[in-house]
Amino acid sequence: MESSKKVKQQKKKVLLMGKSGAGKSSMRSIIFSNHVAKDVRRLGATIDVDKKRVKFLGNLLLDIWDCGGQDAFTESYLTSQKSYVFGDVGVLIYVFDVESSDFSASEQPAPGNSDRDLQTFGSIIAALAEYSPGARIFALVHKMDLVAAIYRAAVIDSKSDAIRTRSGRFSENVGIYATSIWDESLYRAWGSIVNSLIPNLDVVEVGLRDLQAVTEAEEVVLFEQNTFLTVTRVGSEVGNENPNTDRYERLSNIMKTFKNSLSSYTESNSSHQFDSFTIKTRIFNLIINRLTYNTYVLVVFPPGEAELQCAKLNILLAKDEFARIESVAEGVDDDIQGRKGKMRAY
Repeated sequence: MESSKKVKQQKKKVLLMGKSGAGKSSMRSIIFSNHVAKDVRRLGATIDVDKKRVKFLGNLLLDIWDCGGQDAFTESYLTSQKSYVFGDVGVLIYVFDVESSDFSASEQPAPGNSDRDLQTFGSIIAALAEYSPGARIFALVHKMDLVAAIYRAAVIDSKSDAIRTRSGRFSENVGIYATSIWDESLYRAWGSIVNSLIPNLDVVEVGLRDLQAVTEAEEVVLFEQNTFLTVTRVGSEVGNENPNTDRYERLSNIMKTFKNSLSSYTESNSSHQFDSFTIKTRIFNLIINRLTYNTYVLVVFPPGEAELQCAKLNILLAKDEFARIESVAEGVDDDIQGRKGKMRAY
């Protein structure tokens, strides 16, 4: 059953806020502009609001407002620009510097410390509740690499409690992540953020489950082609028992680095540097393959040359179907069963 109705491009306004020097622009550049961690030190401070439009999965447009965190700008956001900045917001991402002396949850901060970061966050939450009450809230406690590993769990627990206390009506649903530009934690946080905005994700997962069935895969993971953020995944009982719970973020980090290295060797600025590659071992096969214009798929399945060739064929046959899934807007629910049967016939 074909549908001529296409998805209208969905625009989501994303506010990226936090104290000056917290690392907002650095993380944005790593995720969306293909910078590597060692290069972001050259980035200057953001002046006022730096807007960037990012196309994600074809029909989702992210309008990212990177808001300068200097006191004068923050005051302006909360007064003269209040409705302009906080109106029609889909997501607020607030970045806290883990080493800031202005983040104190104590009623009586130690000498030299204050709770100014939390006060500012509370004011921003109040403005968001007024102008965009349906927005999603994410708080990133950043630069966690500066905290000794043995203390990190205690630090994030303490700061999470303080953040929730200042989150007002959003306190039960605020997503809090510990992040660093030097490891995969940044991909975990941003993957969750973008995942929360993707329309018709359940339909995409139907297609992935059918691909998993025909390839007898332990796991099938879908990545966005430019950022290599994880869109979603499905797995078998064996795949779901994998103890490496951070494997998706690690894969995102590895593949993004791989893409960047290809660009340097090929002298290309294109974000489409490779179509596929395969790993064959005695215990499993793995394919990462371009699935649609906007996505790559990773498939882990049983070893063997016959299994490998069949999986390649099924991925090839699935490409048109997944391209259609990306573009179908209405009539989706009625079409799921038809797609399932069609994919299982590959």
